[in-house]
Amino acid sequence: MTNEESRETTSPEPHLSPRERERFDECVLPYLDAAYNLARYLLRDGHQAEDAVQEAFLRAIRHFGGFRGADGRAWILSIVRNTCYTQLRRRRSGGAMVEFDEEAHSLEEEISAPEADLARAIASESVREGLGQLAAEFREALVLRELEGLSYKEIAHVMHVPIGTVMSRLARARKQLLLALGAGAKENV
Repeated sequence: MTNEESRETTSPEPHLSPRERERFDECVLPYLDAAYNLARYLLRDGHQAEDAVQEAFLRAIRHFGGFRGADGRAWILSIVRNTCYTQLRRRRSGGAMVEFDEEAHSLEEEISAPEADLARAIASESVREGLGQLAAEFREALVLRELEGLSYKEIAHVMHVPIGTVMSRLARARKQLLLALGAGAKENV
């Protein structure tokens, strides 16, 4: 086996034929926002989420020839999830943890009706804070189900767990989120 053949089997070039590119654009690219949303909630940092999504999409392009499924959403979200967990492991082993700062890492909203905006901002901030208090596997399950609208079967595929585990994690995550939101409401009174 030559050096060039070895490189092709271990890490194919991130290049797609025009036909594959069209298929990629149809099957995977529409889920770019969902991929970023998942990465942002897992990594708790917008810039790191962008990096993770970029790396995940490069991996997806590199290995798109092996993609045989019809559901690109579950496939790309699985790649994003794995990329994020790899980054989290590197971060833990390197010792450099970036603490999540709600003001610095929140998306800015456009200004409209003041009372409605204030109510939305308070609710949104409370939910983000509540999600931030959950363990990663619970936060991940809630984001995939409630924010991205994945079915239990799709979540099981993305998280590499049985459907029963998905249902259990969602139930526990919802309960913990309600407790966190209730505790936050008591603090604000």
